[in-house]
Amino acid sequence: MQALVFGVTPGFAPPETADNDNLLLTNLAATPMALQEVADPTLLGDDWVVLRTRLTGICGSDSKQVFMDTGGDATDFAMTAFISFPQVLGHEVVAEVVQRGPAVQGLDVGQRVVLQCWLSCTPRGITPVCPACEAGDYSLCWHFTDGPIAPGIHTGNSSDATGGFAELLPAHVSQAITVPDGVSDEVAVLADPFAVSLHGVTRHPPRPGGHALVWGAGALGLSAVAVLRALYPDVAVAVAARHPAQQAVAAQLGATVFDSELDREELVVALADWSGGRLHHPWAGLPIAQPGGIDVGYDTIGAPHTIEVALRVLAARSSLVVSGVHASERYEWSPQYFKEINLVGSNAFGIEEVDGVRQHAIRHYLDLVQAGRVDLTPMLTHTFRLDQWRDAFTTIAKQHETGAIKVAFDFR
Repeated sequence: MQALVFGVTPGFAPPETADNDNLLLTNLAATPMALQEVADPTLLGDDWVVLRTRLTGICGSDSKQVFMDTGGDATDFAMTAFISFPQVLGHEVVAEVVQRGPAVQGLDVGQRVVLQCWLSCTPRGITPVCPACEAGDYSLCWHFTDGPIAPGIHTGNSSDATGGFAELLPAHVSQAITVPDGVSDEVAVLADPFAVSLHGVTRHPPRPGGHALVWGAGALGLSAVAVLRALYPDVAVAVAARHPAQQAVAAQLGATVFDSELDREELVVALADWSGGRLHHPWAGLPIAQPGGIDVGYDTIGAPHTIEVALRVLAARSSLVVSGVHASERYEWSPQYFKEINLVGSNAFGIEEVDGVRQHAIRHYLDLVQAGRVDLTPMLTHTFRLDQWRDAFTTIAKQHETGAIKVAFDFR
């Protein structure tokens, strides 16, 4: 089969010379990924299946890896302890079952599924499962480097559990969630980013009638807005977004949109004015709101400057929920101490509770879609064949011009 294999060049590093207009394109030219003919995947166990890919979304984490774009020095990035190479990326997958192991129940050849990607205890054959998996917090599993499968947190970053940047991929039966007939591939492929944001919002919800800030309007940010509008309709939602296409969809979903490219002081003033915060001006640097009018922030970027601005405008004893990953740099953190703000990471999804029902976050997404409460169809903006992969990533690199939000590989 054909697959995009990452890690084909040992000792890879970004080039020393850069395209002044777009560093991402310079890095793309040197990325250690190539389209190759590889062996078809086999069943990794009696309770595994083989899937034929239909549609695979390109996650922001995929893009960062392919572009070698960490936003700064990430040589000590801790997550490398849990992965293995070479990799076939792609974990936002809609596919159909083409082969099933003898122990597989409740899943037939020909069924259409969406992948829930975690390589936690059950896919690894670990018994008894760890406390995190027992609680349904699969992304916090204790055993991502154990069992018969090579290290990997989820499908696509283990050398054994290859991902959806290929025609076929293996999956444990617990990773394959059936897609209802009335839900299209184009809708189902957005399940993963929605599930990520559902986890972050429902674990740290806004107060009734309050104000919420979403930083970033890529797939995670727009999904966060959709979650807030569907589950907390009395909450006012602001979005700080950079690209025009993202800003337009955020407004369509019902958010008040602010241009994140504004001067940071202008942005602090604008957000404080929107939320009713009272600003105070230090000797130098950004103003600080006390009291702040924003009850919770959802930062899907996770950059030092996004965290710093959010801390300035958030209310005392509020939460800043960070689901984006960025290299570390200095930011002025005293507002976090002064206002006793809870800065919390939000790592993907598992079993979540919505309207009193506990089930997998992806199942919640499919239910909300079928009930007409969530519509993210404007988010999928571009599709490409796998052999057009450089065009796909160029479209992402130039998203300010192309209007790209979610880009996917189409195998149908």
